[in-house]
Amino acid sequence: MQRRDFFKLTGATVASSLAARVVGGAKLSDRVPTLKIDPKPLFDLSPWLYMQFMEPLGATDSSVEASWDHLHNRWRADLIEVAKELAPGMMRWGGLFSAYYRWREAVGPRAARKPIQNLNWGGVETNQVGTAEFVDFCQRVGADPLMCVNFESEGYKPWAVNAKGEARAGNAQEAAEWVDYCNNPDNAERIEHGFREPLPIKLWQIGNETSFSPQRFDRDAATVKTIEFAKAMRGRDPQIKLIGWGDSGWAKNMIERAGEHLNYIAFHDLYDPGRGDPKSPLRDNVYRHDPAATWDALMNGYKPHERKILQMREQVKAYKLPLALTECHYILPGRNRCEVLSSWAAGVSYARFLNVHERHADVLQIANIADFCGTRWQTNAIMLPVPGGRAFAMPVAKVMGLYRKHSGKSFIGVSDVPADLDITASRTANTIFLHIINTHRTRSREMNLSIAGMSVSGGKAFMIAADPEVEIMSAGNDPMKVQERAIPPSGQFSFPAASVTAMEVAVI
Repeated sequence: MQRRDFFKLTGATVASSLAARVVGGAKLSDRVPTLKIDPKPLFDLSPWLYMQFMEPLGATDSSVEASWDHLHNRWRADLIEVAKELAPGMMRWGGLFSAYYRWREAVGPRAARKPIQNLNWGGVETNQVGTAEFVDFCQRVGADPLMCVNFESEGYKPWAVNAKGEARAGNAQEAAEWVDYCNNPDNAERIEHGFREPLPIKLWQIGNETSFSPQRFDRDAATVKTIEFAKAMRGRDPQIKLIGWGDSGWAKNMIERAGEHLNYIAFHDLYDPGRGDPKSPLRDNVYRHDPAATWDALMNGYKPHERKILQMREQVKAYKLPLALTECHYILPGRNRCEVLSSWAAGVSYARFLNVHERHADVLQIANIADFCGTRWQTNAIMLPVPGGRAFAMPVAKVMGLYRKHSGKSFIGVSDVPADLDITASRTANTIFLHIINTHRTRSREMNLSIAGMSVSGGKAFMIAADPEVEIMSAGNDPMKVQERAIPPSGQFSFPAASVTAMEVAVI
């Protein structure tokens, strides 16, 4: 079913297509497959599974500078509006930028703040957005802040001292003073800057992609430094939670030597499932040539990502230390990181990643599948048109917001999943939440529900269904709007082709 066909459905047709368990002791349709749901809670779902990642990306993609209204010294109102719809549970600041970021240059009086060269991403950052502004953003959108510290420039000499001879490495003492500035109610420096109350940041990451280059700290040096940083930072606030770097096979060593100081082990996954394959449709503008091949590649794109999660699970399972996937998204070749990521097909694909994250959420407690915002990269959750135009949500943000708003507290099991549907379930009290993806490009699928020991009494369904090839270009022309429908206590539900649905099912 294409988008044009979906919107021809009448309200009555959709309303009558919802699922029920039993009517008069018999299923409504023996020809329609039945999803079986076990309502017993298996493990809690973290609110940080749908986090966002904000990093000043300089000339590469003017994310933070484009987000800030420099004439009025405030965040762009349209960005705040869209971010509230996205509803991230957590917002992370830092990334590679942290390796040469000196936090004191971005606090205090604006006229005294020092612009810096963005060594990795190019251009100059004004530092008008710093600690206080970042915490303010998080408070405005209801997100918990996560800060990446300058981990002695990750041991990389060109970041530690730039071409101008400026020292850019931050040591453990500097990180500890940052914690104190944010969290100590009596910190004189912060109070002098006009903030009588703390700027609370309770989650901090030590090390960012440290293992990704042989020119940075090796495993043993990073472990020793992690312990040093953790002790210094916890010395200022024993209540903070710390994330240590454990990718590239480092997790076991990091946990065994530094685990007592850490709350999470971080890893990243920037993935191109067609890497090395000259026939992959997920590159440049080739994806437009064969929509069916592009769809198939995107629907299977989650597989290498899930393998990465399974590898990380294996490394930490003996230690029971949860995982933090603090950066994660497609990174496909092509102009602006490949326009296919603005298509609804990519939105459906990203929903499959979210289902994977939920299935592994007994261990995976922090997760991300997008850069947060910017002016050009299609990997962004939010696009910021410049010089004019309103901010708008990309397909990845559409599904993240849908899941974030319609998820339960506890993961529950499903079985007998109908063909072409990818389904996860969760529960809060007497509401069952279902995340349902129709992975078929052209055909709708139907389903009944069977909930062990319970019956459906109603509820709501929230659906996005569009032509997989359609691409979002502006806030004013949005083909991916959420459609809301009531769930009757009986019936069956039809999921349009290429659709993502979040259902809130009331049970008795």
